[in-house]
Amino acid sequence: MLRLSRVAGPAALLLASFAALLAALAYGGGANAGLALDPGAVVRYGLPIAKMLVNLAVAGTLGSLVLAAFAFDADRPEYGRALDVAAASAAVFTVAATVTGFFTFMSVSGQTFSVGAQFGDVLSTFVTGYSIGQAWLATTLIAAVLTVLCFAVRNQGVIALLVIATAFGLVPMALQGHAGDSSSHDAATTSIWLHIVFAAVWLGGLLTVILSRSTLESGRIGPVLERYSTLALISFVVVAVSGYVNAEIRIITLPNLLTPYGILVLVKVAAIGALGLFGLVQRRFLVGRITANPTGLRRYFWWLIAAELAFMGLAEGTAAALARTADPKIIDRVSQIANPTPAEVLTNRPLPPLPSFANYLTQWNIDLLWFLVCGFGIFFYLAGVVRLRRRGDRWPVYRTVLWVAGLLGLFWITSGGVNVYQEYLFSAHMLGHMLLAMAIPLLLVPGAPITLALRAIRKRDDGSRGAREWILLLVHSRYFAVLANPIVAAVLFAGSLIVFYYTPIFSWATTDHVGHEWMIIHFLLTGYLFVQALIGVDPSPYRAPYPMRLIILLGTMAFHAFFGLTLMTGSGLLLADWYGAMGWGAAIPALSDQQTGGGIAWSIGEIPTICLAIAVAIMWSRNDAKESKRYDRKADRDGDAELEAYNAMLAKRARQTTGR
Repeated sequence: MLRLSRVAGPAALLLASFAALLAALAYGGGANAGLALDPGAVVRYGLPIAKMLVNLAVAGTLGSLVLAAFAFDADRPEYGRALDVAAASAAVFTVAATVTGFFTFMSVSGQTFSVGAQFGDVLSTFVTGYSIGQAWLATTLIAAVLTVLCFAVRNQGVIALLVIATAFGLVPMALQGHAGDSSSHDAATTSIWLHIVFAAVWLGGLLTVILSRSTLESGRIGPVLERYSTLALISFVVVAVSGYVNAEIRIITLPNLLTPYGILVLVKVAAIGALGLFGLVQRRFLVGRITANPTGLRRYFWWLIAAELAFMGLAEGTAAALARTADPKIIDRVSQIANPTPAEVLTNRPLPPLPSFANYLTQWNIDLLWFLVCGFGIFFYLAGVVRLRRRGDRWPVYRTVLWVAGLLGLFWITSGGVNVYQEYLFSAHMLGHMLLAMAIPLLLVPGAPITLALRAIRKRDDGSRGAREWILLLVHSRYFAVLANPIVAAVLFAGSLIVFYYTPIFSWATTDHVGHEWMIIHFLLTGYLFVQALIGVDPSPYRAPYPMRLIILLGTMAFHAFFGLTLMTGSGLLLADWYGAMGWGAAIPALSDQQTGGGIAWSIGEIPTICLAIAVAIMWSRNDAKESKRYDRKADRDGDAELEAYNAMLAKRARQTTGR
């Protein structure tokens, strides 16, 4: 009976997925024949089925890799089982992505299948010359590489890197399908990517737990379920928030909820809500009892898991059908603007209001990715502080204040007025750059998040690697030792200015949403490493002498000031076909705005420089005071033996000199 309950889980997932998909296609009309172009029933039904299999395979791949890296012991059979699940899922991912790409071509091209050269030429043009074809080609190649790596790699450190690579490898999938209209494309892309990644971790993790159950030794199921429960809770929050953003972009008004697309959205919401209740029951009532008595509630628990997978299948099938269902916003969408402004041609959105201090504070363009990063960053930091206080440990209040202020500042930069204007004005872009690279790290680094994590997160003793173990591994790695070197950090910090602004990377980061997100990550990390090397209190493999820190700081900032002065006095536009063609006219001349950006790079850069110099000087003074106290205590203990030995040496040399 127990074995049947385990088999019932994956079976319930597949059956519920296919049943929900077919029912949703029939209700929403996602598989109906087109009026002008009908690729045939095989393509109309085969495409959403293949896309659903892609989603399930992605879940199996990413979820099993996450558990292998963060929940399982690499020396136990459970680890090998998880990697076997990942490899098999990646193989299915490759085949399903190939079929999906081919059916997509058949759906949009109107071609009749043949083995002739003409059909092959048209297919080749589709996968190399059109964005949707390129996206599915990239997805297929990524899946194929993942398949090979999942079969070949067993090192846990490489598996952790593979988790990150898999998550970013899903970006091409997020760029397809219902990505909103042109004005909301960036927000829709981010929300879809987050939805895909965390839904995969949620579903794939649970599936891996079931498929690995026979390899888990006695007493292991409780800790594994507890770790998965934490991942599932985080995933539920992200899936719910990103799903809401997706629905808001497409539905817009409440009456649209009564359209077929809106009803299917409500069905998916109900399924996710039910999954949240399942997770609550497991986390609050079952996981602790399973840990205390692994055999007591096993049968009921596995049947509950089977029911949870059935609801996950319902959500997955409905989601696959939604991707083929016309959303109500298509009716409201304006595909052609009669007289588009230059800004609308370039960005698909009109110019924002003229910039002012009030507009920078009141205008918002929420970036969901950084909204969640900042929210989780504040929550987990405060949770760590609370855990320390509950066990009687102290944590300086000023560190908490600085950390929270830094993340709130990061949220404003990525979602407030700076994010509203950075696409239209070079000065706004430069303001964001300077704050990300200098001001925000100056707040975050003194918060000492690594020290807090190492003190607050429980150490694991079962051979698996949790957050604490991965942090320690990273801090003591050779790669971090190189990056933490103040000279390397300074070169990365200053050299990025030249590499970024005087290569095509600047255009990519300005005109492409993926490039913009990469830019934020890069500036934030390089700034954090630079400030950490100068005033960081977190563990570091290398601590430079204080005079060296001041020299590096002054040299780096001199280079920074030179860059700002170059922009202030320059007469050539960077990205003239973008910032110079935005259409501000005489209100904001492009060259004048760029020179203002140079002034921001020079002036705003000086304020953090002064703060860093003062901080280094204070730390230097305190270090000297500590050394003096340490020396005095040592002298009290040994009667100042070091000074006596030194005086004896001088006396000996004096006698030798006199003797000559």
